Parts: sequence; C-alpha cells; structure tokens
Amino acid sequence: MALRKLLIANRGEVAVRVARAAADLGIATVAIHSQDDAASLHVHVADEALPLSGRGVPAYLDGTEIVRLARAAGCDSIHPGYGFLAESAAFARACEEGGLRFVGPAVETLELFGDKLRARAAAAAQDVPVLPGTDAPTSAGQAAAFFAGLPAGSAMMIKAVAGGGGRGTRAVRSADQVAAAFERCRSEAQGAFGDGALYVERMVTRARHVEVQILGDGTEVVQVGERECSAQRRHQKLVEIAPAPGLTGALRARIIDAAKRVADAAGYRGLGTFEFLVDMDDPGDDSEDGSGDAAAFYFVEANPRLQVEHTVTE
Repeated sequence: MALRKLLIANRGEVAVRVARAAADLGIATVAIHSQDDAASLHVHVADEALPLSGRGVPAYLDGTEIVRLARAAGCDSIHPGYGFLAESAAFARACEEGGLRFVGPAVETLELFGDKLRARAAAAAQDVPVLPGTDAPTSAGQAAAFFAGLPAGSAMMIKAVAGGGGRGTRAVRSADQVAAAFERCRSEAQGAFGDGALYVERMVTRARHVEVQILGDGTEVVQVGERECSAQRRHQKLVEIAPAPGLTGALRARIIDAAKRVADAAGYRGLGTFEFLVDMDDPGDDSEDGSGDAAAFYFVEANPRLQVEHTVTE
C-alpha cells in the first residue's frame, strides 16, 4: 500500500529525519508536539503540525490521542520513530484498528521480541546459540539455584524479561549478591516497564558486543551493516563503530547469518537490530590458527524498531 499522508509520532532529530525522507518520497507529513515543543524544528519541517494535550514526555505517550489526531488529519499511516511508542504492540494494534498503517514491525513481531524469553526461544529454534539460562520468569530462589549450578568462577546476569536499555539488569559474581541484586532488578523493571518479571543467564565475562542491523519487507530480510558497541558503562553503550573492527570475515558472516535466520523466521518487516555477544575466552575448536573464525557467539536480544545508532551503520 502506497503511503500518502504520514503522522510522525515523535519529536526531535528522528522526527526531522522521517519528515525529510517522506518528503523525498512525495509523502505528506504531519508533526505532533507537546505544549512546550511548539517551537521545535520537527514542527516546522513537516507539512502540518498538530498540538498534543499536555507537556513533556507524557504527551507523546498517549497513543489514543495520537491515533485520533492522525485520523482527524486524514492520515493513512503513523511512523513511531524510536523511543516513546516505537516498540508498543498495543499502539501498533491501535493504529491497525484505526485503519492506519503502523510503519514498523507487525504486532506479532513486537510481541515476540518485546519478550526476551520468547526471543531466546525463537533464536534457539533456528539453531542460533543462546547462553545457558532460565526459560521462564524466574524467582529469587531459582536464580540462586541457577548460580549455584554454574562452574566455579562463573558469573551470572539477572535481566528483565521486558524493556531494554540496561534497566533491570545486574551482574552477580558471588552467591551472597543474588538476593539483593534480584530485588533491585525486579523493582527497577517494575518501575520502568510495568513488569517485574526476570530471568537469568550465564555471564560472558570477556565479551564483544556486536549488533546486526536488518531490514525486512515481511517476506525477505537483508542485512545493512553491523556495529560493535563493546565500550559500555552500566550496560549503556558509549561508543559504536561500524563495521565492527577486528571480526574475521568468517565470524562476521556467521553472526550476520544468525541474525537473518531469526528475522526471516519471524517474517520481519521494517528496520531492526539483533544483538550478539562474542566470547573472547572461547575461540572455538576450529581456531588453532588463532584466526578466531570459530569463536563462540550468542544471541542476546532483538530491538524491533529504528534505533538511534542506525545512523552509525547508515
């Protein structure tokens, strides 16, 4: 379906980028803005601008009002940008029910990858390696038992099932840390995502963090570059480099192929990022020559949306 008029459900840099891309394609655009964003650049770049009720971030999270404005303006589509409602399956469903095209992954894809346990299972089903971990929402007692079962000297990650951005995530390196770290993660996840469910994985203590950017149309998936983002602080990425430096051609190809297999199986539509850890301490049985071609790597999660760091690979 060709798009004629697009409401951009975001603000700032990403809204400007979407508006300019739409203009290049001959698609009319409608900007939205909170009361305190009326003078922002994205308001002036779009063909039309409509005010939201309220101020600040909460104004951009009212999916019901955004759908109403889009319909009233005669739009046939909504682009969520990144952040805000970009990964909200409920918002994507509301767009569809309102007769609007959600420019992004399908509702089912958002639901799948919005749940990290389901995403792990989807990767494993395509023979993509995942870290040893729990496969269902996990209690503090189950987390302690998992840690106790790890080889001596191992560490564990406690992670939120929902959300992202490093929130609800803690590293545990000794048994006496499990209870306090688990409660901190649970509380943080509940506050950030409205869902305190957690799971645990074995921690890769010396890892490279590699992300593959993919693009799909619902029937075919292509990769459009990969990034390295190993320089992090408190699980937040500080530096990203594309292409990922130091990967052998064979290892790069294996990681990209893994991302494409998972995305293909999901019938992926739109832009997305699939994240992997490369274990620096496990060069693989085939790497006696030191090439690193067979290094162990693991699927971590998928981000079913446009990302801030897509500009790095672009």
